[in-house]
Amino acid sequence: MKCIRTQNAPQAIGPYSQAMVVNGMVYTSGQIALTPEGVMLEDDITVQTRQVLKNLEAVLVASGSAMNQVIKCTIFLDSMDDFTTVNALYEAAFGTHKPVRSTVAVKTLPKNALVEIDAIALI
Repeated sequence: MKCIRTQNAPQAIGPYSQAMVVNGMVYTSGQIALTPEGVMLEDDITVQTRQVLKNLEAVLVASGSAMNQVIKCTIFLDSMDDFTTVNALYEAAFGTHKPVRSTVAVKTLPKNALVEIDAIALI
Protein backbone atom coordinates (compact mmCIF):
# COMPACT_ATOMS: atom_id res chain seq x y z
CA MET A 1 0.00 0.00 0.00
CA LYS A 2 1.37 3.42 -0.95
CA CYS A 3 0.09 6.83 0.15
CA ILE A 4 0.03 9.45 -2.63
CA ARG A 5 0.83 13.12 -2.05
CA THR A 6 1.24 15.72 -4.78
CA GLN A 7 1.69 19.48 -4.65
CA ASN A 8 -0.28 19.69 -7.94
CA ALA A 9 -3.58 19.18 -6.11
CA PRO A 10 -4.86 20.57 -2.80
CA GLN A 11 -3.64 18.92 0.35
CA ALA A 12 -6.14 16.91 2.36
CA ILE A 13 -8.26 19.08 4.65
CA GLY A 14 -8.67 16.28 7.16
CA PRO A 15 -7.03 13.08 8.38
CA TYR A 16 -6.92 11.31 5.01
CA SER A 17 -4.68 10.92 1.95
CA GLN A 18 -5.12 12.34 -1.53
CA ALA A 19 -5.00 8.75 -2.81
CA MET A 20 -3.84 5.25 -1.98
CA VAL A 21 -2.28 2.78 -4.40
CA VAL A 22 -3.08 -0.86 -3.65
CA ASN A 23 -2.44 -3.91 -5.87
CA GLY A 24 -2.11 -1.98 -9.12
CA MET A 25 -5.09 0.28 -8.47
CA VAL A 26 -5.49 3.82 -7.18
CA TYR A 27 -8.33 4.98 -4.97
CA THR A 28 -8.61 8.77 -4.80
CA SER A 29 -10.20 10.85 -2.11
CA GLY A 30 -12.96 13.16 -3.23
CA GLN A 31 -11.71 16.32 -4.88
CA ILE A 32 -13.42 19.67 -4.40
CA ALA A 33 -12.72 23.06 -6.00
CA LEU A 34 -9.69 23.98 -3.94
CA THR A 35 -6.62 25.17 -5.81
CA PRO A 36 -3.32 23.43 -5.05
CA GLU A 37 -2.62 26.43 -2.78
CA GLY A 38 -5.79 25.69 -0.79
CA VAL A 39 -7.98 28.54 -2.10
CA MET A 40 -11.66 27.65 -2.58
CA LEU A 41 -12.92 28.84 -5.96
CA GLU A 42 -15.98 30.95 -6.55
CA ASP A 43 -19.53 29.70 -6.16
CA ASP A 44 -19.93 28.76 -9.86
CA ILE A 45 -20.56 25.17 -10.94
CA THR A 46 -18.55 25.45 -14.16
CA VAL A 47 -15.50 26.97 -12.47
CA GLN A 48 -15.67 24.48 -9.61
CA THR A 49 -16.14 21.41 -11.81
CA ARG A 50 -13.17 22.33 -13.99
CA GLN A 51 -10.96 22.65 -10.89
CA VAL A 52 -12.26 19.39 -9.42
CA LEU A 53 -11.42 17.53 -12.64
CA LYS A 54 -8.00 19.20 -12.79
CA ASN A 55 -7.32 18.13 -9.18
CA LEU A 56 -8.51 14.60 -9.88
CA GLU A 57 -6.21 14.32 -12.90
CA ALA A 58 -3.23 15.62 -10.88
CA VAL A 59 -3.78 13.01 -8.18
CA LEU A 60 -4.18 10.25 -10.77
CA VAL A 61 -0.96 11.27 -12.56
CA ALA A 62 0.93 11.41 -9.25
CA SER A 63 -0.32 7.87 -8.65
CA GLY A 64 1.00 6.61 -12.00
CA SER A 65 -2.45 6.55 -13.58
CA ALA A 66 -4.46 8.79 -15.91
CA MET A 67 -8.02 9.81 -16.71
CA ASN A 68 -8.24 7.09 -19.39
CA GLN A 69 -7.43 4.47 -16.73
CA VAL A 70 -10.37 5.37 -14.48
CA ILE A 71 -12.78 2.51 -13.82
CA LYS A 72 -15.34 4.29 -11.62
CA CYS A 73 -16.17 7.78 -10.45
CA THR A 74 -18.62 9.03 -7.89
CA ILE A 75 -19.93 12.56 -8.28
CA PHE A 76 -21.50 14.34 -5.34
CA LEU A 77 -23.61 17.39 -6.22
CA ASP A 78 -24.95 20.13 -4.01
CA SER A 79 -27.87 20.37 -6.45
CA MET A 80 -29.14 18.07 -9.20
CA ASP A 81 -29.96 21.27 -11.10
CA ASP A 82 -26.22 21.26 -11.97
CA PHE A 83 -26.27 17.73 -13.42
CA THR A 84 -26.30 18.80 -17.08
CA THR A 85 -23.44 21.28 -16.65
CA VAL A 86 -21.27 18.85 -14.68
CA ASN A 87 -22.07 16.04 -17.10
CA ALA A 88 -20.85 18.09 -20.11
CA LEU A 89 -17.59 19.06 -18.37
CA TYR A 90 -17.06 15.48 -17.17
CA GLU A 91 -17.56 14.18 -20.71
CA ALA A 92 -15.06 16.70 -22.07
CA ALA A 93 -12.49 15.66 -19.45
CA PHE A 94 -12.83 11.94 -20.18
CA GLY A 95 -13.34 12.12 -23.96
CA THR A 96 -14.23 8.76 -25.46
CA HIS A 97 -13.33 6.92 -22.24
CA LYS A 98 -16.54 6.23 -20.31
CA PRO A 99 -15.89 4.95 -16.77
CA VAL A 100 -18.83 3.68 -14.75
CA ARG A 101 -20.27 6.38 -12.53
CA SER A 102 -22.70 7.24 -9.78
CA THR A 103 -24.06 10.73 -9.23
CA VAL A 104 -25.60 11.62 -5.90
CA ALA A 105 -27.20 14.80 -4.59
CA VAL A 106 -26.07 15.61 -1.07
CA LYS A 107 -27.12 18.17 1.50
CA THR A 108 -23.69 19.75 2.07
CA LEU A 109 -20.13 19.20 0.84
CA PRO A 110 -16.87 20.20 2.54
CA LYS A 111 -16.22 23.96 2.41
CA ASN A 112 -19.73 24.32 0.88
CA ALA A 113 -18.43 23.05 -2.46
CA LEU A 114 -20.94 22.58 -5.24
CA VAL A 115 -19.34 19.37 -6.55
CA GLU A 116 -16.97 16.64 -5.38
CA ILE A 117 -15.60 13.74 -7.45
CA ASP A 118 -13.60 10.67 -6.48
CA ALA A 119 -12.25 7.86 -8.65
CA ILE A 120 -10.92 4.33 -8.77
CA ALA A 121 -8.40 3.65 -11.52
CA LEU A 122 -5.82 1.21 -12.82
CA ILE A 123 -2.14 2.05 -12.59
